[in-house]
Amino acid sequence: MALNTSADAPLPVGEVSRLIGGWIDRLGAVWVEGQITQLSRRPGAGVVFLTLRDPSYDISVSVTCYRQVFDAVSDVVSEGARVVVLAKPEWYAPRGQLSLRATEIKPVGVGELLARLEQLKKSLAAEGLFAAERKKPLPFLPRLIGLVCGRASAAERDVLENARHRWPAVRFEVRNVPVQGVHAVPQVVQAVKELDALDGVDVIVVARGGGSVEDLLPFSDEQLVRAVAACRTPVVSAIGHEPDSPLLDLVADLRASTPTDAAKKVVPDVGEEHERVRLLRDRARRSVRSFVEREERGLAQALARPSIEDPHRMVDGRAEQVESLLDRGRRTLGHLLDRADSELTHTHARVVALSPAATLRRGYAVLQRADGQVVRDPDEVTAGEALRARVAEGEFSVRVDA
Repeated sequence: MALNTSADAPLPVGEVSRLIGGWIDRLGAVWVEGQITQLSRRPGAGVVFLTLRDPSYDISVSVTCYRQVFDAVSDVVSEGARVVVLAKPEWYAPRGQLSLRATEIKPVGVGELLARLEQLKKSLAAEGLFAAERKKPLPFLPRLIGLVCGRASAAERDVLENARHRWPAVRFEVRNVPVQGVHAVPQVVQAVKELDALDGVDVIVVARGGGSVEDLLPFSDEQLVRAVAACRTPVVSAIGHEPDSPLLDLVADLRASTPTDAAKKVVPDVGEEHERVRLLRDRARRSVRSFVEREERGLAQALARPSIEDPHRMVDGRAEQVESLLDRGRRTLGHLLDRADSELTHTHARVVALSPAATLRRGYAVLQRADGQVVRDPDEVTAGEALRARVAEGEFSVRVDA
């Protein structure tokens, strides 16, 4: 219920604590799952104190129980174990502290954990987080590799040494985090996000040297799986546990069987690349040499052809033919011109012989009346009419005598 308070009418701390305790007392018992991080069994004490932590988040709560409740599972429950407890929330007013009073504790078995993981796996697969089309290709030669691993671990040493042995110039940005236990998930998630946001990191490797199913539970945590799925940078899972593959292997862009295998898959081997370059250079040299030799043979064959070897042979062979045809043409044209000249001379002679001037030279005359009309009939003229007589050498006037 909301309280009516103000700066002028505040509630005392004791009253606030009492009200909170009253609200919590009204809560019933609940089943709670978590991982035991601290366990205190004081000799002779009738109460056992432990801390229950959510492995996916940085949240923990204190739990108390009577010794006989814990003794029932003391053989199988220790620090780091996952348990399910039936507890009722309690409020300790003097310190303002919330705790759980457990009346029953049940260890979470491996079979149950695997069943939950299988269910989570199906759920995440249905969302498409494990789909092949979502996976990003790794760069051929990363400039900077982000590495998430345990501090001074064998996994870190394997990745660094093998990668630098293969490519000495490779650089690493290392994040040392817990890789098991209650603090593993949030710190691994934070490290992955930091490396993904860091400029220059081309690939992220999450490495661990294997372990039991319980040890690898952080790498099947839903929060970590979703964080890796959201990464822009390619992620390589190198957990190194073959029989029970964690969910990180499925969501990662590449799965390596071991940290050493991750180093081999992330960076190329400088010796192998030198050999590959040498082979490619030799292949290119052979190809160029073969091409040049083939073109040289083709050029030699072309130069051996008669038309190329003696290019003037064809011209010289045609020169006589051209000269013969030229002489023949000259003769033919000469004959044609001579014949045409003879015909022209004959035609000119005939024209001259038949012309009026030639007739006049033979003594004939042409009489024309004053209007220029030629007189052809004596009846066309009258006595005393003046006519003009045209002869070969000129003309003169005549008059008709009756």
